[in-house]
Amino acid sequence: MTAMGLDDKLSNTGEDLKGKAKEATGKARGDESQEAEGKTDQSKSDLKQAGEKVKDAFKK
Repeated sequence: MTAMGLDDKLSNTGEDLKGKAKEATGKARGDESQEAEGKTDQSKSDLKQAGEKVKDAFKK
């Protein structure tokens, strides 16, 4: 695995964790908008991670 691929994966994981935190904060506050933003951030991260897996598959 290249350093760039690892950096991308770590970034995606960080984005996912931030999304989960944002969603949890939104739930705790009753802020549906923030909760939805958190879920959106997690979805973006999931898509990026799927893209990384596809790239990895073609590298092999």
